[in-house]
Amino acid sequence: MELGHIIAFNLTLLAAMASPGPALLLALKTTLTSGRMAGIVTGLGLGTMAATWTALALLGLEGVFRLFPWAYTLLKTGGALYLIYIALMMWKEAARPLPPSTVTPPKLRRAFFTGLAVNLANPKSVIFASAVLLVIFPQGLGLTDKAAILLNHLLIEWALYTLFAIALSTPAARTAYLRLKPLLDRLAGLILGALALRLLISK
Repeated sequence: MELGHIIAFNLTLLAAMASPGPALLLALKTTLTSGRMAGIVTGLGLGTMAATWTALALLGLEGVFRLFPWAYTLLKTGGALYLIYIALMMWKEAARPLPPSTVTPPKLRRAFFTGLAVNLANPKSVIFASAVLLVIFPQGLGLTDKAAILLNHLLIEWALYTLFAIALSTPAARTAYLRLKPLLDRLAGLILGALALRLLISK
């Protein structure tokens, strides 16, 4: 494995993270509604689960899904239903005023586990990770190389979500969100619902 492989992997990872999927929408909403620390902790949960999918891809979980398609279908269906639940809650609470921007420790724990759950809800992540790893990295990677890839992925996810939360936690960003909250929350709910339905009907 060479430095060029890591650079290519990071560029692909950054492009994937920048797409408006469930993870980015959750990080955005949590930061704007619950404050900087909640956004950072949610990002830690999202990044931890994303790196876990990469670890499972490195260990060959995609092969398990091929051997036992029902396991993939079960996980995918459960994940899609969870995303639909989140989408419905976003739509339902779109017109509700925001609470004060204060977060207690129990809510921070919930923010972390919500981040974990949202990225757990998409088992296609392990298929994506497997494809990216196969295309970018040479075959026959040793344990040290796999550990380096995993650590790199985790640090990139954590750093990007932390920077994202810091950038969006300014008073100006919160004021702009408050002005557009009903529209943005319903739009986010529709996007999440569409992603969930796509997950349900895709192979």
